[in-house]
Amino acid sequence: MKHSKIIIVIPAYNEEGNIGPLIHRIREKLHDVDILVIDDGSADRTARAAEKAGAIVARLPFNMGYGAAVQTGIKYALRNRYQYVVQMDADGQHDPESVLILLGEIKKEKADVVIGSRFLDGSGSYRTTLSRKIGMGLFGRLATMITGQYVSDPTSGFQALNRDALRFYASRFYPVDYPDSDVLIMIHRAGLRVKEVPVIMHARQQGESMHSGLKPLYYIFKMLLSMFVTLLRSDKFLRRVVKKEEISDVNSAKDIYNKY
Repeated sequence: MKHSKIIIVIPAYNEEGNIGPLIHRIREKLHDVDILVIDDGSADRTARAAEKAGAIVARLPFNMGYGAAVQTGIKYALRNRYQYVVQMDADGQHDPESVLILLGEIKKEKADVVIGSRFLDGSGSYRTTLSRKIGMGLFGRLATMITGQYVSDPTSGFQALNRDALRFYASRFYPVDYPDSDVLIMIHRAGLRVKEVPVIMHARQQGESMHSGLKPLYYIFKMLLSMFVTLLRSDKFLRRVVKKEEISDVNSAKDIYNKY
């Protein structure tokens, strides 16, 4: 049962080695928030490790994709009337100390979505592969051009959301696999206010990234297509999604929860 106005949503796939230490690190910094881990059909003991660390756990019946796992957590937050959600990755890249930065900004009520950027401070300390760097640069420029707002980190999954943003993320327009630049464009056109803030991000501790192998090629194709389709939708219709208080399929998510 909910006892906080804030919940941290962590989608996880085969993160048995990372999830427990991450939850403990979050608890060291934040004592009055709930933590929900969505086990996206893991083949290892991710769910058990998360439960042992004290998190609420929702198990998906099979691997449904990063976006579907995130949206499961968003629907849980809406059903249980949380005021703010912080979305984090399970691989240890997102520093729990930076959660305080995101929450500080979202509580000012001057933005509906606060995105943690690993590049905004200009230090160049974060290292990634050349292919990912090129992809992030390309989609960052496209998102900047389309929205008219500078986007430094279009692939960041480190975000804080208020209830207006939650309603949009719970809608059928939220992608089930890679919600990145296309979502930034959609929420901008829906009238939501977006702000980037500099945060600390680390290299993955262990396990395999969802962008490994040939996946970056699929990602580029899929993202370009999704951005194109996004531009075909009317701003007026997207804004109606944000204003709608009741999300029709929120309650349908309850069947996949293992624990509340």
